[in-house]
Amino acid sequence: MITDKEILILYYSQHGAVRQMAQLVARGVEQVAGVRARLRTVAKISTVCETTTPGIPDEGAPYAELCDLKECIGIAVGSPTRFGNMAAPMKYFWDGTGSLWMQHSLVGKPAAFFTSTGSMHGGQESTLLSMMLPLMHHGMIIVGLPYSEPELSTTQQGGTPYGASHFAGMANDHPVSEDEKRLCIALGKRLAQTALKLAA
Repeated sequence: MITDKEILILYYSQHGAVRQMAQLVARGVEQVAGVRARLRTVAKISTVCETTTPGIPDEGAPYAELCDLKECIGIAVGSPTRFGNMAAPMKYFWDGTGSLWMQHSLVGKPAAFFTSTGSMHGGQESTLLSMMLPLMHHGMIIVGLPYSEPELSTTQQGGTPYGASHFAGMANDHPVSEDEKRLCIALGKRLAQTALKLAA
C-alpha cells in the first residue's frame, strides 16, 4: 500500500536536457520524507491531422493524464523554450485541463517550474513565467527559488528566482552544470516541503 504523497514532475523534452532536469527535480522531491515523485511527459503535437501518437512513449516517462494532476499534492512543470514561451506540446496539454478548472481541482496546490534554452538570454525567465499563467488560472500557488540558495548568486549558466533553468547551447551540447543541478534539486525539495505543509 502506497502511503507517501506524490509530487507530479510534468515535462516535455526534445533533446534530453529538460528530461534530465526533471529527474533532478524528482531527486530533490524524494529528499523529503513522506513524498515521492511521479514523472510524466506530454506527447508531441503532430503536424499531420490524421497522425496519432502511440499510447506509450518509446522512452522516458509515461504520458500525463488529468488524474495525475488531481492525485498529486504539487506539480513541477518543465519545458524547453520556444521563442520565449513554453513549447507547444506543454501548452496543448494545459489547454485540455478545462474540466479540472471547472471543478477547482488544483486550487491551493503548489507549482514550480524549470526550463532549458539554447542561448543564455533566449527567454529562460519569460518561459518560466509563461508556464505560470495557466496554473495561476487554476488557483495554484507559485513556488520559486529564493536567494538563500547560494548557487543562484554564483551561477554562470542557468538559474533564476522564477525556477530552475539550464543553458544548453545552440547545438544542445552544454551539459547541465553543477550549479544548475543543485538548483533543480533545491527546487524539487522546496516544492515537496511546501506541498506537505499545504496538504497538512
